[in-house]
Amino acid sequence: MSDPAARGPSSHRFGARVLEWDRLSEIAREIERTESDPEGVGIMTRKGRIFPVRLEGVPLRAAPLLKQELLSVGGDAAHARGVADHSVEASAAVLFATWGQYRRLLPKLERQPFRLKEIADEVDRALRAYVRRGPRTVPGAHRSFVVGDRPRVMGVVNVTPDSFSDGGRFLDPATAADEAARQAAEGADLIDVGGESTRPDASPTSAETEWQRVGPVLSALRDRLAVPISVDTRHPEVAANAVDAGADLINDVEGLRSEAMRRVVARTGAAAIVLHMRGTPSTMQQDLQYADLRGEVYAALASATDAARRDGVAPEKILVDPGLGFGKSAEQSLELLVHAGELRCLGYPVVVGASRKSFLGWALGGANGPLERLEAGLAAAVIAAERGVALVRTHDVGATVRALRLVRVARELAERPPTTAEALAATDPDA
Repeated sequence: MSDPAARGPSSHRFGARVLEWDRLSEIAREIERTESDPEGVGIMTRKGRIFPVRLEGVPLRAAPLLKQELLSVGGDAAHARGVADHSVEASAAVLFATWGQYRRLLPKLERQPFRLKEIADEVDRALRAYVRRGPRTVPGAHRSFVVGDRPRVMGVVNVTPDSFSDGGRFLDPATAADEAARQAAEGADLIDVGGESTRPDASPTSAETEWQRVGPVLSALRDRLAVPISVDTRHPEVAANAVDAGADLINDVEGLRSEAMRRVVARTGAAAIVLHMRGTPSTMQQDLQYADLRGEVYAALASATDAARRDGVAPEKILVDPGLGFGKSAEQSLELLVHAGELRCLGYPVVVGASRKSFLGWALGGANGPLERLEAGLAAAVIAAERGVALVRTHDVGATVRALRLVRVARELAERPPTTAEALAATDPDA
């Protein structure tokens, strides 16, 4: 296709333009505006969006059959060229189909051999989790909170001498409690209190020292805050003490890899954020090699959440975090931010913490310190919210709340329902 600008002046008689849409309700409204038959609006709406689904390790004998079945319903699939000559034992695959085509495909796969029924079940779960919209309640140990109705904000209060951004500012419990109350007044939906720095190369803090920092702050906040309280800790004993002191949620940078931590979360009834990190804060930047960054982070979070559920953590209490900056380069962190919506396929609310992190400084040219990254942090929060991230963790609560308010209004505008019953039904994935 040649460059249109090189062909000289052209007519715009028909007003040709590419429509931007990512919600079925937007597609339905545009088709309605053509004055199509109402039944046709419903039929065409489901044809308006392709959902690419990536699979790993599809068995050799399953791959061509999977492609054949997709072609039969009007979709398609890409897999390794070695499938054709049987030079590979398995292949990654990317499926391309509309929602309606998947609805016709999956029952056909369930009748096929070579593990295609398992593939069908997993694709169905991922698709349904990805398109899920609307509020859901996350029960905490003492208080619950709602996510999914709008982008929510978690404020950060570090009671540490060495955190990368605000270390030393809130060591006094009364000062820390005042800061938490200020953030809640600015619109924070949760407050995250941390007593150990988890910046790259940070020295470990003992559980005893961490509790000496966090305990008095929780005591000061217990009857002062109406919003739920999260504690950022990787020590099971600190987590248990924190819940006893009024914390509702455990934010574990080690992703509940400790069986003892999983048991504490299950026993106390706390909610938990499962974050992806390789190693520990002091070692996490030593290995930044990923064969498939997003795939490996996704698989690790899937494994961690499965382990948590096996040890008694209720699925409705789990949130996941890709761990920007935790064992990732600046470029890798940005890639995970831009594709954070993929994690929704796990079925849990997604949390992202980009505020003031070094990858923002890298994106700005490398000369910006943590306190000079406000605008970049707000942009990151908006990107995350647009990808369907449920909870944004930030040091700059008021500005982030205001930025995400625009996202909320824009989302409500985009999700306005169409007028005909047929079109409205077509926007419901379960219809």
